[in-house]
Amino acid sequence: MRIPFLSSLRREYALQPLSPEESGAAAALHREGFSRPWTDEEFISLLGQDTVFGFAARAVGRGRGNPVGFVLARLAAGEAEILTIVVARAHRRYGLGWQLMDAVLRELHARRAEALFLEVDETNPAAVGLYRRLGFVEVGKRPNYYQTPGQAPTSALVMRRDLRR
Repeated sequence: MRIPFLSSLRREYALQPLSPEESGAAAALHREGFSRPWTDEEFISLLGQDTVFGFAARAVGRGRGNPVGFVLARLAAGEAEILTIVVARAHRRYGLGWQLMDAVLRELHARRAEALFLEVDETNPAAVGLYRRLGFVEVGKRPNYYQTPGQAPTSALVMRRDLRR
């Protein structure tokens, strides 16, 4: 049985840099959010690059357990891109995606980046809405980019946010 008033309680999260040691947990969480999830080895490889950084989120009061969300980004030559972002199903709709994106934006501001790009499935209205609220605008579209077995292909919206105004 679900108690309605308990689901509206505010949840708090602690964000910390995502480390290569968390690659297994990141891969497990990525499997929950994507039909073509990345492997532990792919996360290890990405997190070993100087241009890649990310943040992991844990529910406050839950100890040093596995992350319940994370974001991974890359910065090169003043332009950045979100490589991936995922929030565990049980922690969606609590503002965690916003907090993760805010952490990336703050880091990019500190590093004096000029723009941030991302790609998002056009059929994901929650993510598209979040990015628009964060100031991203659509600058392109990749037709039939996402291929999910048993489903029709969907397009990726390419979005950009200028960081220097």
